[in-house]
Amino acid sequence: MATVAFYAPIGAGHVNPTLGLAAELVRRGHRVTYATTEANAARVAETGAEIVPWTSAWDSLGLDDVPQMHGKGLVKAMGLLLDETKSALAQLGGGERPDLVVHDGPLCWWGRILAARRQVPSVETWPNLVSNDHWSMQRRYTTVNPLSLGFLRMIVRLGALLRKEGIRDVQAFMRGDRAAVRLVLLPRAFQYAGETFGEGYAFVGPGLTGRAFQGDWRPPGDDRPVALVSLGTGYNRRPDFYRAVIRGAEGLPWHVVLAVGGVDPESLGPIPPNVEVHGHVPQLAVLRHARVFVTHAGMGSTMESLHFGVPMVAVPQMAEQRANADRIAELGLGRALPPEGLTGERVWETAGQVAADEHVRERVRWMREEVAAAGGAPAAADEVEKVLNLGS
Repeated sequence: MATVAFYAPIGAGHVNPTLGLAAELVRRGHRVTYATTEANAARVAETGAEIVPWTSAWDSLGLDDVPQMHGKGLVKAMGLLLDETKSALAQLGGGERPDLVVHDGPLCWWGRILAARRQVPSVETWPNLVSNDHWSMQRRYTTVNPLSLGFLRMIVRLGALLRKEGIRDVQAFMRGDRAAVRLVLLPRAFQYAGETFGEGYAFVGPGLTGRAFQGDWRPPGDDRPVALVSLGTGYNRRPDFYRAVIRGAEGLPWHVVLAVGGVDPESLGPIPPNVEVHGHVPQLAVLRHARVFVTHAGMGSTMESLHFGVPMVAVPQMAEQRANADRIAELGLGRALPPEGLTGERVWETAGQVAADEHVRERVRWMREEVAAAGGAPAAADEVEKVLNLGS
């Protein structure tokens, strides 16, 4: 039995995709510790992992939209992430030495640092599209000026922190070169230029858990097809969009389940009888019954939709989601709509077309098979145990 330490940032889109792996390692007899905040403690506890509590510096910021780690928001995002890393290291830097560290690849700098500090192997989880010389988010969907003063100042600050940890190569650190393997939590068939990613990348797909902490959901029994509408847990303060969806749904033959995040449902006006509005919904439970998913196209939601064979209408809210939405459309898994000036009528017209399109349904069935074939949590756990065996 090995001790495996998990580290992840606070976002549900980075925590939820790791839960299946944590649960599978526990099932195989390993001891799993998981550093998590109070907001995510219930979902982590469901896996059987031992919770290591910490407090995020981001909890007190009250950000409506978290800056992106690319494009125009990169410098601000790096500054926030650097502050978060220092805070996390101060809280999590002590304690026992695990046999292996599993940590989020895109945002968990402290996971990389703690693995290096403790001189143990590490495995990175990547819940989004990955990049190489053949395809890159930076080249296709964002613009970054590596010579801007703000960016250079941030690299100097990061380099100073890394030198204190004995890490000299900032570029190698940013790439995550130290990781024994990157677990990409989507099937290779969904990844742009997926065939070009070789050794060091394992496309294991999503490892979903039951998520009893979210509760259950059942359709009302009126025989209306179910449409789930959600913009996820970040970038979701879009009351105008929700109002348009609600107005457009009135009188249609859909039962609509609408998740509005932190937006006050009372501010959205009259709610038709075929629409139910919630701050958050048990997404997996709703997707089991859904005919179509109007989604922000976050990768977690995209994989969950494909796991249940639900076609999508993608309404991306930021660059990474635009890449996902374009891939959904390119692969025939649904359609993508621009968020600007979008009317409820167009949303529901598109949703009806997608749900009725036999070609879309066939492509979703194909990708559902690819998701299953990737192996999910058991395949991810196999990769972790390979690293543990090499380490021993």
